[in-house]
Parts: sequence; structure tokens; C-alpha cells
Amino acid sequence: MKLTKKSHACVRLEKDGRTLVLDPGGFSEEDAALGADAILVTHEHPDHFDELRLRAAMENNPAAEIWTPKSVAERISAAFPGRVHTVGHGDTFTAAGFDVQVHGELHAVIHPDIPRVTNVGFLVEGGKVFHPGDALTVPDHPVETLMLPVMAPWNKISEVIDYVREVRPRRAYDIHDALLTDLARPIYDRQIGELGGAEHRRLTPGDSTRV
Repeated sequence: MKLTKKSHACVRLEKDGRTLVLDPGGFSEEDAALGADAILVTHEHPDHFDELRLRAAMENNPAAEIWTPKSVAERISAAFPGRVHTVGHGDTFTAAGFDVQVHGELHAVIHPDIPRVTNVGFLVEGGKVFHPGDALTVPDHPVETLMLPVMAPWNKISEVIDYVREVRPRRAYDIHDALLTDLARPIYDRQIGELGGAEHRRLTPGDSTRV
């Protein structure tokens, strides 16, 4: 399976000529979701959910479908009847030939005064890849490649390191990194790599690897 990192939290997966895109939000490239056969959206925040990007992808491919929590589905389902599916924790489904399990229920706490929204993580192909969205969800299944939300208003590096330790993936790739400057990246690379207990990697947007 080919994994391509896009900007911020967006990832493209390709297998057998089909493409699955996760979280093509407003911090990602405008064409991040174009060409997708299936799109997964973890939650409603604009850096993960961008309605214009989703509409463009759905119009570009009349067979494309979306799987997402209710809060996102209800904002776009009317425009694409039968093509937007509501999912929640514990659900399993097949999207464009990719087997997917749903884990998690709530966004991480940003501040006690800010209400928490629904957030789900997607475990793809039996644990080949796990994208947690904006939460440090630990799936009850082994994970080979963890898409690691490395820097956000709701986390700190000690939590990120402990999250890698708890999930125990074979490797962790940075996502949720649009707010992380190049000046700070070596600090994160060193500390997560030395303390996380798993191989820690970083892809530049547009770069691909096999998982």
C-alpha cells in the first residue's frame, strides 16, 4: 500500500488502483482530495474538514463516497444523497476496497471551557495504518504505522511520546504538523525518536512510502 503525506493532517493511501484520502482539511492542498475513490473525515474542525475540498472531490468522481461522524455528514450529505455515510466507534466497513475500523469518540481536550466535539480514528487494512484525528486514541488492535499528531493546541510533547509508547507501532509518521516550524522540528524528531520506543519518521508533503 502506498502512503502519501499531504500538508497537515491529510494522508492519501493507494492500493490496487484505488485511492483513499483521510482528512483533506483547510490546511491541506486544494487538490488534496481530488481523485479519491473514498474519503474519511475524523471530525468537523476546519483543518480536517473543508467542505469545498470535499465537494470538488465528489463532483470530480461521481462514484466517490465519504465516511465520517454525524456532525460532518449532516453538513454535506444533502448534496450527495446515498454517498455520505455516518460512522462511530466500533463500526467496520469497506471503502474503495480498504477495510476500515472506527475507534474513538471525542476530540482531545483543548481547554475545559471549550466543548469537546465528536472525533473518530480510522484503522485501515487491519492495522496497517491508524489515523487518530485529534485525539490520542489507542485502538484495541496492533498498529503497524501510526499517523502521529505531533503538534497541536491540545497536546504537548510528553503526551505525544507517551502515546507512541502506548500504541507501540512499528513506525510513527508525523501529521498535524502545519503549526510546527522547521526550526523546532529537530527537537521533536530527536525526543520522539529517542523516547517513543518506535521508529519515528517524517515525510515532506508530497512524499510517499510503502506501508
